[in-house]
Amino acid sequence: MADPARATPSGGGERVDGLAEQFSALARQLEHERDVQGTLQAIVGSAVATIPGAQHASISAVRRRQEVETLASTDALPVAVDRAQYETEQGPCLESLFEEQTVRLPDLRTEQRWPEFTRRALELGARSMLAVQLYVEGRHDLGALNLLSQEPDAFGEDSERLALLFASHAAVALSGAQQQHQLRRGLDTRDLIGQAKGILMERHKLTGSRAFELLAKVSQDGNRKLHEVARELVDTGRLGGQLDR
Repeated sequence: MADPARATPSGGGERVDGLAEQFSALARQLEHERDVQGTLQAIVGSAVATIPGAQHASISAVRRRQEVETLASTDALPVAVDRAQYETEQGPCLESLFEEQTVRLPDLRTEQRWPEFTRRALELGARSMLAVQLYVEGRHDLGALNLLSQEPDAFGEDSERLALLFASHAAVALSGAQQQHQLRRGLDTRDLIGQAKGILMERHKLTGSRAFELLAKVSQDGNRKLHEVARELVDTGRLGGQLDR
């Protein structure tokens, strides 16, 4: 006799298998993106294709708990709705970023929490919303995935659960893309400084360490980043604003 506690409802197994396949496909798609912006765009596009009720999506982020900005969107509507939140300083995205993990608005016409925002969102054509926290990086950068529909009651409990699961997959992919970006940027900076050192070594018959010390001194004296000084020398032949001969 089957154990009722372990029994799977009719159709449940197929649904689980379908979700597993869907999220595996999502992971493969995000893995193939080669930069952070490409990953962000893939996330919002996949969110609309994956989460029931979602017609539009965007990703918002707050930097150092000060400026909030939209990093990616499927189209113009979520950008406009995000802007309404930033300008009124109220709405589900900001609530998700700072206070709660998930905020669901079944129908903006009956929503009482953020009157100024909901008025503007309704004028733009939004009717229901779902916002989930997307990632936390270094305790400074927070992100939210914002889902919109032009229909009322578009997001139910299944939408909320899937959005949370989706966000966890997306956060891993985004973290990997950011790490790759930082690695590439570090390698590019190292190569750039190496080129600048080579120029100084060839022109002035300096050792590698002495060339680096000269770059560092110009950087410190001018209160500029080392890679900016190196870029100027490589691109223009100038060092600290002066033509290097």
